Amino acid sequence: MAMYSTWAERKVAAFLQDRVGPNRAGWGGLLQPLADGMKLFAKEEFEPDTKNRFLFFVGPAVAMSTALMTSAVIPWGDKLEIFGRTVYLQATDLDASLLYIFAILSVGVYGIMIGGWASNNKFSLMGAVRAASQMVSYEVAMGLSVIALIMMTGTLSLKEISMQQSGMNWNVFYQPVGFLIFLICAFAETNRTPFDLAECESELIGGYHTEYSSMKMGFYLFAEYANMFISSTIIAVLYFGGYNYPGMQWMVDNVGVNTANVLGIGVLFIKICFFIFFYMWVRWTIPRFRYDQLMNLGWKILIPLSIINIIITGICILAFK
Repeated sequence: MAMYSTWAERKVAAFLQDRVGPNRAGWGGLLQPLADGMKLFAKEEFEPDTKNRFLFFVGPAVAMSTALMTSAVIPWGDKLEIFGRTVYLQATDLDASLLYIFAILSVGVYGIMIGGWASNNKFSLMGAVRAASQMVSYEVAMGLSVIALIMMTGTLSLKEISMQQSGMNWNVFYQPVGFLIFLICAFAETNRTPFDLAECESELIGGYHTEYSSMKMGFYLFAEYANMFISSTIIAVLYFGGYNYPGMQWMVDNVGVNTANVLGIGVLFIKICFFIFFYMWVRWTIPRFRYDQLMNLGWKILIPLSIINIIITGICILAFK
């Protein structure tokens, strides 16, 4: 998904800007991501004159690892019955799945910070500092927005949250403000436009990955797309029912568990692809914020708004339950 998100990014950009996009490698340019991957492997490996050579290698590894680790607790579906054996479509069901995800997200900033600092380049260091302050700032608002959802659902398990949204009983209808805050923070956490201050080429050349080349740079680029895919999945699970769809229980009772749940996986991926498209749509539509605007939005608007949302949610719980 991360690899072909790069193809989709260019196709969406071409569509929005009335041009063609990649169309040479394979039908419709579908082999373009493979060609890009081979190109990254074949590029010259460049290392700056740095005393922190080990950390220079660790940076992209941490970024890529944390981007992939969050997928372990995501419920991709309910279950399948295969040869009399029940297979649950989730790697591991932790009671505190949300805490695990936020813990991994907080570690992800180290990959960018270490890489920028170890590059021995002032532009890279400035990009790393920007990324660290931005991600830490928006993690606060993101965590507060989820607290209101936890108060309403009474659980930290992503599986339980998905099961509570059967049919069209989606959390976005009960937590629209929390969803909006979470969505904005997800853009900032993934360093996507208009929150790409950590790598803006007009000011910092390439930001924290200026000194990286070959597959080390590829790891940073793929980590961004992997984070975008995972954040889209988390949004779909928390607020849009995850793998649930209208009539799913009827499908289970009349068609079969396997058919109903395979269809549920497809429904989840449709929701994910919509949010990935939304990420790309915003990137090629809205200009980059100034750094002071970015900080003001996080600390002076989103955090107070999320606290107000928690208070209103608590009042509604006491009044209607």
